[in-house]
Amino acid sequence: MSISAQVRHALVKRRLARLHNLHDFEAAARRYLPRAIFAYIANAAEDGRAFLANRDAFDDYGLVPRVLVDVSRVTQETTLLGLPMASPFGIAPMGLGALWAYRADVVLADAARAADIPMIMSGSSLIRMETIGGQDESTWFQAYLPAGRETIEALISRVQAAGFTTLVITLDTPVATNPDNLRRAGFSSPLKPSLRLAWDGLSHPGWLCDTFLRTLMRHGMPHFENNYASRGAPIFSPHVNRDISDRGHLNWDDLAFIRERWPGRLVLKSVLHPADAARARVLGVDALIVSNHGGRQLDGALSPLRALPGILATAGDLPVMIDSGFRRGTDVLKAMALGAAFVFIGRPFAYAAAVGGEAGVAHAIDLMQAEIRRDMALLGITRLDQLGRDHLAALTMLGERGLTQPTATSAREPHTDRTQHDQP
Repeated sequence: MSISAQVRHALVKRRLARLHNLHDFEAAARRYLPRAIFAYIANAAEDGRAFLANRDAFDDYGLVPRVLVDVSRVTQETTLLGLPMASPFGIAPMGLGALWAYRADVVLADAARAADIPMIMSGSSLIRMETIGGQDESTWFQAYLPAGRETIEALISRVQAAGFTTLVITLDTPVATNPDNLRRAGFSSPLKPSLRLAWDGLSHPGWLCDTFLRTLMRHGMPHFENNYASRGAPIFSPHVNRDISDRGHLNWDDLAFIRERWPGRLVLKSVLHPADAARARVLGVDALIVSNHGGRQLDGALSPLRALPGILATAGDLPVMIDSGFRRGTDVLKAMALGAAFVFIGRPFAYAAAVGGEAGVAHAIDLMQAEIRRDMALLGITRLDQLGRDHLAALTMLGERGLTQPTATSAREPHTDRTQHDQP
């Protein structure tokens, strides 16, 4: 290991030693990343109502533990779509990763694989899908579908050739979100060189050297690599918005077309309406992810946790997963007690990759696994299949809900710097 690598490793190790839960990664990333890049990850659409609702929803339920249960041996292993998983959570798709961490998608995939949990690669990645695909069935690919059946079929063929066996289609991006918060934060789409952006980078030398310049020197200017069967536009290209936002044409016939041609597992993400869940079941998809995109798309959208019971009522035997707003082990267990098959977490793992690379992501995974293990023991269960609605009490009285206070300001307050894309 070179001296510079040793120094970097020591700095990361010292930085991670001060981070004790997923909330802590956000504060660390705020300090480490340029303002515009941090704002891109932290995005909450418009006034942040959907963002706040995602966190508030967990206060709808209190946990009801059982006592005098032997919890000396607790396992959080589970099975998802026939695949064994070490824990009931995975890493959600997050776009433009190469801007906030060096080789972010590779880092996230490697850390997830080492922990035996799934990671979903974003269609808005700046790293080619072929770099990650084919290494493990727990690495999935999330596609933003282009216009035209031939173009869609070509992209699907590429995903299959890259070695992915699970395809996730995100459905809540027919148009780009309101860009007002994005502009206010200094993050434009496409990126536009400016004195403000230059100073933003220069004033954060760790990110500038370890992420941006390192990427330029070793891999060149980042491009949108996976929107089509061929390479997409560079991040500074005026064609970026066309490439990532031209999805208003998609309909259920397109999904039926995909189902006929995609031989692997097909998952639909961003389902909030029970009628859509029922239609997806008839179409023959393999699973659903209940999501409002982490509050990044339609402000005021129903929180996934509150939408979950209605989706389960019409989804039949389809596995129903969930994302958006999950930060604690108790959050995960509340969703699973309601009937969710699995949970995906986004922003905290982006922050973890930014401040610590693969070691940061591994540390975040370890912290969440430790919380779930501890919380299961405190609930009086030793396996996830013992978890049920009897472990929840609905807090319907205002007085009861008023007793619940946030444990961290960052968990409940939207950021003034907000932009757009994946990150639940």
